[in-house]
Amino acid sequence: MVILSLILKRARIKALVKDKRSTGEAFGTYVECMVGNIRDKSFTRKTLRGVRAVICPTDDGFFSDQIDLKGVEHIVLLSQLSVYRNSGGLQAIMNSKLRKLAERDENVVLASGIPSTIIRSASLETTPGGEKGFNFTEGIAAKGKISREDAATICVEALDAIPQTTLIFEVANGDENVTDWKTWFAERMAKG
Repeated sequence: MVILSLILKRARIKALVKDKRSTGEAFGTYVECMVGNIRDKSFTRKTLRGVRAVICPTDDGFFSDQIDLKGVEHIVLLSQLSVYRNSGGLQAIMNSKLRKLAERDENVVLASGIPSTIIRSASLETTPGGEKGFNFTEGIAAKGKISREDAATICVEALDAIPQTTLIFEVANGDENVTDWKTWFAERMAKG
């Protein structure tokens, strides 16, 4: 969903993928597909050459090890940490590893010193996006739901709003309609 949103925004895209051929078939020349091990410093340097921003859409553990982000000016992390923290019983046991990876991802992003936007989303659903508004109330991510398409839209819109240090907020689908994301992000950053 993030790649599709970036294509619609006419952004230049480099994507770290597992299968270059199927991704190439799906997105064509719109995406420069990179296949390799993110922990390999030479691969990371090559991959991030010319990259201004990184979007990490809930790939828990992506930042679990320190990776060289030299040259990156903005990180957008879609985090499911609130969902994992709120799970109980058997679900909590099943999510314990994911919770640790999500916590580590957030900690690595925060420690990087790179301006970052951490979007703590509610549980992701495979439902059509754009049909509902949003809810940005603190604590909503632990109990709400959001469509993958809406979460991808927020990630892409965050690219144009680089905070001074770090912007962290929670989101689920709700009743608030956002028609101007630049203004919304500017107001969030002004609140600090």
